[in-house]
Parts: sequence; C-alpha cells; structure tokens
Amino acid sequence: MSASQVVVEAPGAHRVEEHTPREPGPGEALVAVHAVGICGSDREVYQGNRPEGYVRYPLTPGHEWSGTVRAVGAGVPASLVGRKVVGEGFRNCQVCDRCHAGETTLCTDGYEETGFTQPGAMAATLTLPARLLHALPDDADLTAAALLEPAACIAAAALKGNARPGERVAVVGTGTLGMFAVQFLRAISPDELLVVGTRNDREALSRSFGATDFRTRDQELPDDFDVVIETAGSASAARTAASLLRRGGRLVLTGIPAAGADGLDPTDLVVRQLEVHTVFGAPPDAWAHTVRVFAAGLLDPLPLVTHELPLTEFPHAIELVGAGDPKVGKVLLRP
Repeated sequence: MSASQVVVEAPGAHRVEEHTPREPGPGEALVAVHAVGICGSDREVYQGNRPEGYVRYPLTPGHEWSGTVRAVGAGVPASLVGRKVVGEGFRNCQVCDRCHAGETTLCTDGYEETGFTQPGAMAATLTLPARLLHALPDDADLTAAALLEPAACIAAAALKGNARPGERVAVVGTGTLGMFAVQFLRAISPDELLVVGTRNDREALSRSFGATDFRTRDQELPDDFDVVIETAGSASAARTAASLLRRGGRLVLTGIPAAGADGLDPTDLVVRQLEVHTVFGAPPDAWAHTVRVFAAGLLDPLPLVTHELPLTEFPHAIELVGAGDPKVGKVLLRP
C-alpha cells in the first residue's frame, strides 16, 4: 500500500488501511509524516487502559511525530509549505483564561489531543491547526525531531525548575525522558549533574549526555542539590528525588506512578521549605524552547532511537515498548 494508516478500532483490535489525505481547511496545514514515536500512552490506547475521556475510538494514534508541510489552508502563511515541522498535541481553545496565560495544557474547555481523541500521525499525512506547528531548521534531522514531543514535556520541567549556571542539579530516572532532562540541564552549565537510576547499563549514556556522576538508588545519595527533575514515575521516585534536595531546593515531578505510590511528607516539605512543581504535557513556550535548543545542537535525540519499523509492524512495535527489554529504547514507525 503506497499510503497507509493504522486504525485502532477498539482495545486490542487494529487494522492497517489505505490512507486518504484530508485537505487543509482554513487555519490548517497538511503535513507529510516522516516518523512517529511510540510511548507508553500509545500502548494504553491499544490495550484499552487509558483513562476514560482521554481516548476516542476508532482512532489513528501517534502524538510524537515529525514531517514536512505539503499544503496549507486559507489564512495560513504560504511560506510554511516545504518547511520541516513538529507539532503540539493539545488542541486548546485559545480563549479561556488559562490559554490566554499561555498555559494551554490547562485549557478549561476539556481535553482534545492529536493521537488520542483526534487523528494522529500513524499515517502518511496529518492535517491539523497550523498554529500548533513549530518550524525546524532546513537541515534538521527529521528522525531525531520525531522525539521532540517528549523532549518538550521535559523542557517544561526544566523551565519550571529554573536551574541557573553553576547550580548543582540532578535527574531521577534514566529512560528517554531522563536522558532529555540530562541534556536540558547540561545546557545551563551546572556545577554538578547527578543521575540516579536503577540500571547500571545507563551510566555510559548518561555521562555521554553530560552527567558528572551516576548512582543507583541503593548507593549512598547526597542531600544538597539545588534542583531535581524526576522522570521515573516509580512508586518511590518522588521521595528519592525530594531527599536529594538542600533546604529550599526545587523539585519538578513529571512521572505518573500507579496508585499507591509513596507520597511526599508534608512536614518535610514545610520544614525544609521545598518548592515543588509538576508537569503534564508541554505548553507553547516549552515547545519553542525545545526547538531552539535542538536547532542549536544542544539536544541529541538520535542515540535514544533503537528501532525503526514500517506502519505494518504496529503490533510488534507496541510489544517492544512494553517488553521491558533494556536493549529497547525509542521505537519509531516510518509511514
């Protein structure tokens, strides 16, 4: 099939069918998809355990993607045609008070997101509001750029943590998000950059991205860091992250653990005057920051990609993502 798309009809049931591009309407752009990443939430969509209201079947998944603009609708600058782009997923209303504040992931108009409630990028083309696009440099590597969506979520965490040059910073978690956190923090020239994980085999990669120290949770851990970004989402990750901070330190939580996880001790938070932030998704300023850092050569997603498969291999890709195999990093589908 020359142009195809994945459709998840219902949990556990999918088909790969012929794809017909949808012409862009006013304010929209048609993008030829280069690559689309798979993450745990795509697995949730396929297995049927995504929370109610956060998925609508039948669905073409795919919210982490890169591509090239092929056509634009009325009211969209013609100069976008031919540009390499990535795009935000949240379909915010633009008129509520949160949207006006730039906090589009907190839009009060309800949840709509590419690849979950709106058609996603596991298809030859994607048509979406052009205002969600972020243009890349002409020489950008589109395979690497397919990872900029998860990077943008971590950029939001880095901006909230507000680490300054010369501060001591740490990352808890060594998955894709953790490795992005290392790169964003490295870019601000910290005095020290510690990575805490559960797998020793991530030490070399962490150091290649700029970590100055690597420890597993069963080793002795310091307690005097200025900023900690948590990306692990395990039951004890938030507590581990908080324990690394000096009094008055800044903590940013991004992981979503299963029910029953260890909570932070409110007495400890108050007595130590810790500043706690959380991140879910990426607002426009975080996207712009990500594209800028990527364009400057300070963000290198490519070493995180371990598999590139055709769309027809969708079920195999989902399997890979959930297998827990340390040799599996980021899995991309190539329409």
